[in-house]
Amino acid sequence: MTNQLTYEQFSAEAAKLMPQNAFMTTAYGGKTNTMTIGWGSVGIMWRKPVFTAMVRQSRYTKELVEQSNEFTITLPLADMKEALALCGSKSGRDLDKIAAAKLTLAAGQSISTPVIAAPGLQLECKVLFKETMTPANLDSTTKNSCYADGDYHTLYFGEIVAAYKIE
Repeated sequence: MTNQLTYEQFSAEAAKLMPQNAFMTTAYGGKTNTMTIGWGSVGIMWRKPVFTAMVRQSRYTKELVEQSNEFTITLPLADMKEALALCGSKSGRDLDKIAAAKLTLAAGQSISTPVIAAPGLQLECKVLFKETMTPANLDSTTKNSCYADGDYHTLYFGEIVAAYKIE
């Protein structure tokens, strides 16, 4: 069962759940991949509700979101630590992470990318803007602690076109 949520409802829920990590899923050309994200935010940009996701250059998810221009965010309500750990440590280039983590997909309500069919907050997003980080614009402490390997993020600002809970 799904319950449509208002911005006030899903933004508060996302703020509570994001520190426990989430799944970012994207699909293109018959390929679907999900990855674990620990950083992200909900806000208002360009008068629209937006989820900002950060994806490193080396990630397979980046290849797919670049082609599809959409993604979903699943913020689990139940303990999914094992699935999140697997999806955060393996590459979708080499492994079907969805099968390996024993995850089930459900069709998106407003976009073609599916969501993880688990109890949780679901955000369906269409990319409005993207920007790859410029290392010279990053403070040195963050650069040294988060980007020692030089694998910077692209920030995707995705308009939240549907927000609901799967119970």
